[in-house]
Amino acid sequence: MIPRRVLVAGATGYLGRFVAKEFKSRGYYVRALARSPHKLDDMRGELDEIVAAEVTDPKSINDVCDGMEVVFSSIGITKQKSKLTWKDVDFQGNKNLLDVARRTGVQKFIYVSVFNGPDLRHLEIVKAHEGFVDVLKASTMNYAVIRPTGFFSDMAEFFEMARRGRVYLVGSGEDRVNPIHGADLAVTCVDAVDGERQEIDVGGPEILTYREIAELAFRVQGKPVRISSLPVFAMRLVSSAIRVFSRHQGELLAFMTTAMTGDVVAPRTGQRKLEAYFHGLCGQ
Repeated sequence: MIPRRVLVAGATGYLGRFVAKEFKSRGYYVRALARSPHKLDDMRGELDEIVAAEVTDPKSINDVCDGMEVVFSSIGITKQKSKLTWKDVDFQGNKNLLDVARRTGVQKFIYVSVFNGPDLRHLEIVKAHEGFVDVLKASTMNYAVIRPTGFFSDMAEFFEMARRGRVYLVGSGEDRVNPIHGADLAVTCVDAVDGERQEIDVGGPEILTYREIAELAFRVQGKPVRISSLPVFAMRLVSSAIRVFSRHQGELLAFMTTAMTGDVVAPRTGQRKLEAYFHGLCGQ
């Protein structure tokens, strides 16, 4: 029996690595797309192919979808290391990949956006994601859009602040979130290949307040709890000021402020707990 074939774009990222492994565990032929292939050296024995290409360069991805039945993409900017913007990568880069997928006969495109994305288009990072979702929906491609609440890797920032001795929260810290481990989210992403739902909200098994996450980060490290609350209005002013010097950093701060001042709770799935993830970080 010929295995089904999938292209995993964004394979070097936190989620992409788990997704590639999940596809492989289910018998798929996995082709990983990476801008920096050396970052997948530790996974070479688990992947069938690794191709070097940049989605912002249409010529470099001209044949990356050849022979593929499914494309999964979690491509997006996390830390800015060039002059590329969210519009360049999260929107246009994914659109370039979609154009190639359509031309080469890919059957389904699975894309990871942001929980509550349609309501957060005033934020540039979300606007880029949702702009691509609009293009995907308008295409003839069969698709699924995954909308996670947040990754465990995002919660690592609380752990690092606790390691340094103080966690800063925006507002009261009583708003809730149920972040999800990459391995649990990968199951949802791969299930979407044969699923009928086109938009999937998903979170992890635990619903925690941001204050509880901060306290957990201290407790796991055996440190005294030191938490400071920053006024919401002040954070909004600061993010606006930072935009003058670094639009990217200012927008990231605006996104973080929005995320921490409202509940971010989606249908729960998975089994992995944040405490265990934090314990794993202790050994790093």
